[in-house]
Amino acid sequence: MTSNVETKQNAYGGALTKSDLLHMATNIGALGTEYSWNYPRQMHISFALMMNPLLKKIYKDDPEGYKSALSRHMEFFNVTPQLQPFVGGIVASMEERVAKGELEPAAISSVKAALMGPLSGIGDSVFLSCIRVIAVAVGISLMTMGNPLGPIVYFLIYNVPAFLVRFFGATKGYELGFSFLEQAEESGLMSKVLYAAGIVGIMVIGAMTVSLVSVTIPIQIGASVTGDSVQTVQDILNSILPGILPLCALGIYYWLLKKNVSPMLMILVTMILGVVGVYFGFLA
Repeated sequence: MTSNVETKQNAYGGALTKSDLLHMATNIGALGTEYSWNYPRQMHISFALMMNPLLKKIYKDDPEGYKSALSRHMEFFNVTPQLQPFVGGIVASMEERVAKGELEPAAISSVKAALMGPLSGIGDSVFLSCIRVIAVAVGISLMTMGNPLGPIVYFLIYNVPAFLVRFFGATKGYELGFSFLEQAEESGLMSKVLYAAGIVGIMVIGAMTVSLVSVTIPIQIGASVTGDSVQTVQDILNSILPGILPLCALGIYYWLLKKNVSPMLMILVTMILGVVGVYFGFLA
């Protein structure tokens, strides 16, 4: 008796099985997210490693297509690690369509960008702010009573739900990818979905820019001897457009990346500029 996933993939002519998806959810890329995380592109290496076995199978007769797919998944990516296989399942179903010439590769990048923000918001809240806190509380409580099972209980409370989500997410993501794309193509909805995904992706980047980029100019304007409140350049800029400096910084970095400037060089220069700016007082 074949599984639901295998039935779907046979109906659509796909190359992947449920076993492939479950292995993807626990391979070195899926479980090694934090070991390969870096500032320029964050989880791109682990995602590409997670997808690599599936891409080899999908593009087994197309070496150039395999190279392009692997390069495509070296783009910036970041999501709650436990939900990475869910995105991988959706992407795998889309890659099969790309391999058959039924879908543009750019659609995959748009969907990944659209999923990062919403899934991270849900995943971080559930796993980091809820399950992890409960697991630590139970584990520490047992250990303070002298129970040696405290670390084991912590490990189980946190990891059993995490692996269930990995397995369930990989298979359901694959099914969702197939059914969603099929319905979208039949109804002509695909172009609208890609347009909406692009908008959501831009919103996510904008939100990350405001929350993760901190640029402040503390230079004061106005004489305090007059009794008037002293304003800083930052106050004036915020009154014009809050977050304008992080937005400008993003624009500069984006322009530099288009000029093929090394991300590591940009990080190094940013660190030096920050130290010098704070020392001389024109940055805070």
